[in-house]
Amino acid sequence: LEVFFVAHDPTQLNRQGPDRGTQYRSAIFFHSEAQKAKVEAFFKAQAGNFSSPIVTEINPYGAYWVAEEYHQDYYESHPYNPYIANVSKPKVEKVKKVFADIIKPEF
Repeated sequence: LEVFFVAHDPTQLNRQGPDRGTQYRSAIFFHSEAQKAKVEAFFKAQAGNFSSPIVTEINPYGAYWVAEEYHQDYYESHPYNPYIANVSKPKVEKVKKVFADIIKPEF
């Protein structure tokens, strides 16, 4: 959950940076009531760290669809893509910096 909150802005409704629409909504999917309770407690503890309310949805896990093949490893395969360079890479670098002590060396 900590990484999730560093990697994106949980206060943006149906948006992440320049991307807008319901497909960009922030959501966490739980498998059990215990997981749901942990997420809710984390949200409550983090609420004071943001100037806007946390709007990340908390939903029960349901169906999961694997992305099409051309989406697989997109970040690694397209490092010079303008979106990757300007939007994704800064987020990845932020996570690497904040969590340097727990990230595997190969990353």
